[in-house]
Amino acid sequence: MANALTSAANGAPKGAPGGTLPRRAFAIIFWSSVATAIGNNGLISVLPLIGRSLAIPDEMVVAIFSLSAVLWACSSPFWAKASDRYGRKPMMMVGLSGFLVSMVLCGGVVSAGLRQMAAPMMIFVFLLLGRSLFGLFGAASNPAYQAYIADHTPRAERTQSMAMLAGAIGIGTLVGPWLAPYFIYPVVGLAGPLFTFAAIAAAMLVVVWRFLPESRGRTETPEEEAEDEAELTLEKQRPLWRDPRIMPFALYGFVVATCQTAQQQTLGFLVIDKLGVSPMAAKEQIATAMAFGALAGLLAQWGIIRMFQMTPKQLLRWGVVCGAAGNLLVAIAPDYHTVVAGYALASMGFGFARPGFTAGSSLAVGWKDQARVAGAIAAVNGINAVFAPAFMALYRANHSAPFYLNMVLMLGLLVYAFVSKALRNADPAAVTREEATMATIERSDEGGA
Repeated sequence: MANALTSAANGAPKGAPGGTLPRRAFAIIFWSSVATAIGNNGLISVLPLIGRSLAIPDEMVVAIFSLSAVLWACSSPFWAKASDRYGRKPMMMVGLSGFLVSMVLCGGVVSAGLRQMAAPMMIFVFLLLGRSLFGLFGAASNPAYQAYIADHTPRAERTQSMAMLAGAIGIGTLVGPWLAPYFIYPVVGLAGPLFTFAAIAAAMLVVVWRFLPESRGRTETPEEEAEDEAELTLEKQRPLWRDPRIMPFALYGFVVATCQTAQQQTLGFLVIDKLGVSPMAAKEQIATAMAFGALAGLLAQWGIIRMFQMTPKQLLRWGVVCGAAGNLLVAIAPDYHTVVAGYALASMGFGFARPGFTAGSSLAVGWKDQARVAGAIAAVNGINAVFAPAFMALYRANHSAPFYLNMVLMLGLLVYAFVSKALRNADPAAVTREEATMATIERSDEGGA
């Protein structure tokens, strides 16, 4: 197993975070995040099939994520603080365990529904509760992932690190919907993908438990210690949601995540309706559309960002430009192929925007506040799903309306990215000379070791 992990580390994206972060540790965090993303996006791709096969209304299908999203948003700050107190690794294990249990329970409920062991409304309620376990406990892992990497990555390299971690979600978005149809087994049917995703999470849970070292953090300079003391005083005076260093990124991230969730969760229904076929007949086309979107996101995160060394400030602007254009293309799409093209363009935009606000918020605070900020970003990434039923109701009224609304929201964020002082200054070039020197020393020490 150790050899396998070493190979996985060597196969991780080139240019994995430097500083004091071991390559194998990054590989474990990366593939753990991939495992969760595979399951979540695979579930999104099969939920339209499940809902329409079980005669559950479309709005209620997307509402399955809503309670989970509220619990995710409420619990993320708690888990972020817990990672400071108990360590990053235990919280990763809590998150993976929550995802595992949730998938097993939801798979059992879907199996019962397919066998008509309960009424559709009863199946919906149990699916809602099963998914809520992920929101309550699964939220523990994301802040721990981000804080672990921030513990070991110099600020000058933080954007690249966060982009690669975001790329794990891109892989999950690509692989999950593509694999999900192949996991529809003869006996368990549409519940097969859920059980399979649970097994993948179980494997990664064992890997994290056995092979991931606990984060020992980073030795601070006197300047950073003084900075942290100032931040602690500021935190006592002002709660996180009123912190001007963080709020602009949280607001930007909330709107971006809302638009992306709305597009993802309406895509499957749009493909079914655009093709005019049965849900099961459209499963491959849904997977293909999501795969093209994921490829575009990965191109942004692993290709364009790295090639042009894009800063958070640039990502925040280009992300919403591409997102608005992609949503407009989907809104006016006359056929399936145009829908796929628009979804891919929008996904590229989200591939820019997510590392932009994640890295920008991380750069805005000191080392001791990383878990706290990670919790805030995880919360805004989760709570947005509460609005999914509203977007679904809008879709039923007019199939183009949710995408026009997304376009308007994205253009509003473009203006905000130029107006907000915090977003305008989201640039690693603002790092002090002392921080840049420390980053160089860290890399030299690692090379000497």
